[in-house]
Amino acid sequence: MARYTGADCRLCRREGSKLFLKGDRCYTEKCAMERRPYPAGEAGHKRIKESEYRTQLREKQKTKRIYGLLEKQFHHYYEIANRQQGITGENLLRILESRLDNVVYRLGFAKSRDEARQQVRHGHIHVNGRRVDIPSFRVREGDVISVAPKAKDMLVIKTALISSERIEVPGWLEVDIEKLQGSVLALPTREQITTDVNEQLIVELYSK
Repeated sequence: MARYTGADCRLCRREGSKLFLKGDRCYTEKCAMERRPYPAGEAGHKRIKESEYRTQLREKQKTKRIYGLLEKQFHHYYEIANRQQGITGENLLRILESRLDNVVYRLGFAKSRDEARQQVRHGHIHVNGRRVDIPSFRVREGDVISVAPKAKDMLVIKTALISSERIEVPGWLEVDIEKLQGSVLALPTREQITTDVNEQLIVELYSK
């Protein structure tokens, strides 16, 4: 499966904002955006001419990178969202939020979406009592997401739970820290999605 293997901090610098791809590091002075808040490379300090297309493209790229997706999969989600009833941009964000790796991160079982994706791939996450090792699996209302019994004592999960105090569990999810499980109360509304993106710009870009 194709995936980005470069430095995460370069992505934040390219988009000019913290994408919180490195977990705890993003909250410290070691964060690249704290030390060098400009794009990498010799052209990083140059003034860039703004345009409508560039603004739309950068918003799409930022959203892809926040959720850890490549172009083909991201565009596939857009097509699904466009076919659904309702507002396309909100549908797109709802699809992205309902991915299993994102839900594991939102519940506080992982410090970043990358770490959550790895936990899912290694079979450490169960959905309704069954192991699911597909990060793109989309949860539904009523699903119960839990840490596998053999993984409950893993240091990486315990560390994530300590760090999860920085992450507020959204209202569409419910978590039981003692049981290491969470429930999907409902799929999120736009008001419940805290990701800092302007989805309308993405819709405008793909609509051209």
